[in-house]
Amino acid sequence: MPGEIHSDEKAATCAAFLRRAAAFFTAHGVHHIERVLTDNAWPYRKSFAWRQALADLSAIGKLTRAYRPQTNGKVERFNRTLLDEWAYLRPYTSNTERTAALTDFLHTYNHHRCHTALGGHPPISRVNNAAGQYT
Repeated sequence: MPGEIHSDEKAATCAAFLRRAAAFFTAHGVHHIERVLTDNAWPYRKSFAWRQALADLSAIGKLTRAYRPQTNGKVERFNRTLLDEWAYLRPYTSNTERTAALTDFLHTYNHHRCHTALGGHPPISRVNNAAGQYT
């Protein structure tokens, strides 16, 4: 799973991240994104930039139901894991130091961390041909 830290939540920022996320998934063998589930923030509901990014990917945008955190349970659980295993794992001397640690956390999370929902396997194990071994 890709992740980035941004100073704003503007439509152009969100759309650019979606494009980079799609490129990340393509590099890992996922060549088509069918749907993108987001909360109901303005950039996902009203912005042309977001709609254009979805159209460029031939993906459908889905919004979570208001006041239904269960709809987005996996993201909520990931956010909790971020807090426990990255953001507040240890005292950082600065936000820059914390931000720099995100890349290593994401690699560990995706490639090495056991997930009970995946039978003790990391998320990368669910990607077909992740290592490019088969054609």
